[in-house]
Amino acid sequence: MFSKLPIQAVRGAASAIRTHQIPGHRLPLAKYGGRHTVCALPGDGIGPEMIAHIRKIFSFCHAPINFEEVQVSSSLLDGDMDAALLAIQRNGVAIKGNIETKHDDPQFNSRNVELRTKLDLYANILHCVTIPTVPTRHNGIDIVLIRENTEGEYSGLEHETVPGIVESIKIVTREKIERISRMAFEYAKANGRKKVTAVHKANIQKLGDGLFLKVVREMSEEYKDIKFEAMIVDNASMQLVSKPQQFDVMVMPNLYGNIISNIACGLVGGPGLVSGMNLGDKYAVFETGTRNTGTSLAGKDIANPTAFIRASVDMLRYLGCHYHANIISDALWKSLVEQRIHTADIGGQNSASDVVNATLQNIEKLMDEHPKN
Repeated sequence: MFSKLPIQAVRGAASAIRTHQIPGHRLPLAKYGGRHTVCALPGDGIGPEMIAHIRKIFSFCHAPINFEEVQVSSSLLDGDMDAALLAIQRNGVAIKGNIETKHDDPQFNSRNVELRTKLDLYANILHCVTIPTVPTRHNGIDIVLIRENTEGEYSGLEHETVPGIVESIKIVTREKIERISRMAFEYAKANGRKKVTAVHKANIQKLGDGLFLKVVREMSEEYKDIKFEAMIVDNASMQLVSKPQQFDVMVMPNLYGNIISNIACGLVGGPGLVSGMNLGDKYAVFETGTRNTGTSLAGKDIANPTAFIRASVDMLRYLGCHYHANIISDALWKSLVEQRIHTADIGGQNSASDVVNATLQNIEKLMDEHPKN
């Protein structure tokens, strides 16, 4: 169980953005002398400055984390991807910025996809929740999105049979559908969630999505206490933007998960707020929920650091550093909600450094009030 701060430390609904329990039992691969070594992949765009913010926060609150930084970018550098994979395999855990994918080069494979497939990070999990002071069209949103992360339309099997005719192959397997389905129901069970919604297009893709729907429905029979429903992806998109409060946990194949996740992030305030976990049986990579590089914002100290801070909290929770995860999460909540330190993307005038510095001040107060035993 998590170590908990006294209830006074959780001001308002600060627990709303605390990381949920993560199903499964994993042993840390690189813990020595009470400290964890994790791989840091700054990536492109705002990634490097955001990793610097995380380092500053962790150092300030004495989080027991050492970073091994490995640079992987959209530039094709020989060996950089191999070095990154080796570092993650050695340490078990990474936090990363997004790596830009070149759209104009058919030979350029997404390095983000390559990381997920080679490390078998089969589950992408986002928690999209309303933050009271962030202006949005809807209130009361609290949705968990669980996306299959390694196959489907992202299998990378495309070819041009004759000029002007392209075939793109979607691969789905019962084995991988079963494990993402179990992750969804186990996640719901571990966190007291009441409903799982499977998102599909089985009315058109009768074999591929038909298999997905069949397997998730079969899995639901093992979890009688959790309500199960299925929804076609186009209707799910409409329902999300009209009445998102109806959703609890959503599970879906790879491509639909990408689209639905971005919609949900937009509903709660945009790409700067939501973190994303990529989990496998051995390894985990933590990043922002929408996987955008923010290149136009780089070097200007204006990009919202909230998503990266929440990603770092997710990582701490995964590693069992619950005290530091709660301290940082509650301090961030105080900055956003009580002090209303907002960057421009959510209607404010503060810089990224303002958010980080306010969070550091709040961390100091919380640690004084509730020192670690």
